[in-house]
Amino acid sequence: MDTSPLRHRPDALLLDFGGVVFQTRKRPEGRTEAAHHLHRVLARAGHHVDPDLLRGSLDAGLAALKDWKNAAGRRRTPAELDHRTIWTDFLASDLDDRAREILAGSAAELLADMSPLISEHEVRPGVRELLAAAGTLGVRAGIVSNAHSGRSHRRILREAGLEDRFGVQVYSDEVGIRKPHPEMIALAARALGTVPERCWYVGDTQDRDVVAGRRAGTGAVILTRHHHTDTPPYPVRERADAVFDTPEGLVVPLLHSFPAEPGAGPDPEAGPASAPGPASGAEAGGTAGGSGSAQPVPEPRTVPEPPRVPRPRRAPAALLLDQGGVIARSTATPDAQRDFARSLAVRLDRAGYAATTDTVLALVLSGRDRYRAWKAAHPEDGPIPEITPRRFWFDMVGHGLPPRARAFLLAESAELTLEYARSKSHATLRSGVREVLEFCAGNGVPVGIVSNTVCGRAVREELDRFDVLHLVGAHVYSDELGRRKPDPATVRAATTALGVSAADCWFVGDKPWRDTAAAHRAGVGVSVIVRGGSASDEQIDAALTGPADLRPTHVIDETGDLLGLWTDTPAPLTDSEPVPSTP
Repeated sequence: MDTSPLRHRPDALLLDFGGVVFQTRKRPEGRTEAAHHLHRVLARAGHHVDPDLLRGSLDAGLAALKDWKNAAGRRRTPAELDHRTIWTDFLASDLDDRAREILAGSAAELLADMSPLISEHEVRPGVRELLAAAGTLGVRAGIVSNAHSGRSHRRILREAGLEDRFGVQVYSDEVGIRKPHPEMIALAARALGTVPERCWYVGDTQDRDVVAGRRAGTGAVILTRHHHTDTPPYPVRERADAVFDTPEGLVVPLLHSFPAEPGAGPDPEAGPASAPGPASGAEAGGTAGGSGSAQPVPEPRTVPEPPRVPRPRRAPAALLLDQGGVIARSTATPDAQRDFARSLAVRLDRAGYAATTDTVLALVLSGRDRYRAWKAAHPEDGPIPEITPRRFWFDMVGHGLPPRARAFLLAESAELTLEYARSKSHATLRSGVREVLEFCAGNGVPVGIVSNTVCGRAVREELDRFDVLHLVGAHVYSDELGRRKPDPATVRAATTALGVSAADCWFVGDKPWRDTAAAHRAGVGVSVIVRGGSASDEQIDAALTGPADLRPTHVIDETGDLLGLWTDTPAPLTDSEPVPSTP
């Protein structure tokens, strides 16, 4: 075996996740537990599906996914599946429309939940020693991994106490491409301030890792044996420079390697400044953490539309709620934003790009302004896309930065979006929300959230903090669907998930130009606007006499006032007439 490439000390050590950093073992009971978890998720939306049926769908879907991944390994530049597609086309493809939409609406969340149920993870022998040796030698470390849930991998790494050892983590579901696409490795190298030629890449598969390393031109390609190292799905011509039974075998070669001469090799900043593959371009309709366009939202089953007359005061067939301004009020938290900027500056420095808290905060605020301008530039008379985390951080925040910094922001975009959303504001539950949700639970009224947001994951965290998450059956967030209100696709996704006709639903929002418009375009029977949210009283009052598609059926002061509209408590109707839905 020729180990000469290992004589040259790398600038960066890039490691695969499963099979290198962690040993994975399937849990015999894991799929059954996952099926029961899905059963509970569906039941929250009033849809009861036999766990045995769900287990059969999971088995079939996971088998099909394995075939897809093997086939993708033969492609030159494979794209990763987005989270919704994994559910709609694989794991739940043989379930009914309603079940598929419920699961697709929480696609990323469910994939993160399933990972620890299906597999156990244990740090492999020698990993801690290898990372310690790299730190001693000044060799930066990064993760480069195919993953359906980078979120889950990050959590596992954090719980193992290894998170701070890595300057960057690149996961296929977060960047939209997958190995053997060479840009997976090139992106990590660029984020760490170097080039693939000055990196060692360590994987456990021949068809994905060795091929990716060779295509990227890494200085050395190394294998640590795991489940399928010696049994690739098809013959592979490329060979690794070295093969070890565990990462422990790599410690001595790294310690005995010779450092490169200063200035040797290509210029790290000469790499491409564009995002990889599907992450570049407009990404209209793209899904967060996914690639390509969002999947079409299935139309609800055709039902005869009832005459459009004011509905009687009774509970609706389903309740659709906006989040911000309806469920919660938010107060800006500039101190938390500054803490986030400080944390990001530390991580950029760990990756080799020096930045201060003030410069990072200015970058984030400038990125926010570019995002607002991007939204304003999209006409609202057609499909209305939402930006992806990758584009927000790479194009909006990273605008004008050198390639290495932009590469870091792109690779970490999914996690940065969550941290950014947490830091922006502090939310408090609005008066009467809990009572409304408990009323719906007690009276068989399923509830769905339909919200424009930069991070649906952060919204779920808020609902959990308020202890009302278990009372919500369907989740539709613009960053996950890839479409924003007033696009009616957002509302249709929720009505499909809840198995109801839009005409039998109530939609409650706080912005007539977003919420009421989306409700009318989707054919919702009753639209309600709550005061005290984003819209001023003057804007709400103007909507009552303005264009027909912006006129709510009711205006209330607090979300809890909905209960008065569903009982004998007097509640005045506006004089607006419901507007026919638009195609």
